[in-house]
Amino acid sequence: MFSKKTMVVAGAIILIVLNGIVFSFNYIRKSSFQSAAVQTVLFFVAPVQEGVSGTIKFTEHIWNQYFDLVDTTRENEDLRRQLAEVHQQIHAISEMAIENARLKRFVDFKAASTHTMVAAAVVATDPSPWYRTVIINKGKADGIEKGYPVMVPEGIVGQVTGVSSGYAKVLLIIDRNNAVDALVQRTRARGIVKGMSDRLCRFDYALRKIDIGVGDTAITSGYDGIFPKGLRIGRVSKILRRNSGIFQEIELTPFVDFQKLEEVMVILNPPAPDFPEE
Repeated sequence: MFSKKTMVVAGAIILIVLNGIVFSFNYIRKSSFQSAAVQTVLFFVAPVQEGVSGTIKFTEHIWNQYFDLVDTTRENEDLRRQLAEVHQQIHAISEMAIENARLKRFVDFKAASTHTMVAAAVVATDPSPWYRTVIINKGKADGIEKGYPVMVPEGIVGQVTGVSSGYAKVLLIIDRNNAVDALVQRTRARGIVKGMSDRLCRFDYALRKIDIGVGDTAITSGYDGIFPKGLRIGRVSKILRRNSGIFQEIELTPFVDFQKLEEVMVILNPPAPDFPEE
């Protein structure tokens, strides 16, 4: 492909040659033969000259359009990159706003509580299908010990079952190996909350004759020596009373969404067990 410069030069040379041929006839002595020859030359040369000029102009136009298109493509790429950066900034601001709102709930909860607490971030979850545990980024260096209760503003999360200098393992209340002494807030019916699945617990040992309804709230009783009394656990979501047996089968949905657990609070001064009077 010829460059723009080459095509322009070639066209100019052609024009010069043709113009030279035409103007050379002006210096030849006038005669009818000469006049006819000049007219004949002009008849053939003029259309060629016009065509060459048109070709050059057309080539310049196409060339300019090509560079305009290249510039436009570059501008579009710059605009797309700038738009992507703006979207990323908006996403970062939105995420920051969500995090600030979540942390504000923790700050308000800590300020309203009578317990000494330390905040920790969830840094890992147990991939095993048999255990429901998480790892937090606080440990003995922060005053955390084995058996300490863990919670969030929505309700209880679990208890510390292992601790190192900078980390701790938390057994969640949805784990089948966990058990929390609990009360039905409305009727004060007592039972044991045990883990059942990723999202559910069950409320065991509630007598069939006791009034418990769907929607009732279960809270910690304070009798297990781990959780202070009165902390929220979950809401009764299903009840089954069989014809035989002395206990109700109660399904409990925790208030905590364990799929979205990011930060927790560890109670550093759990009270002594509040055993019921005989």
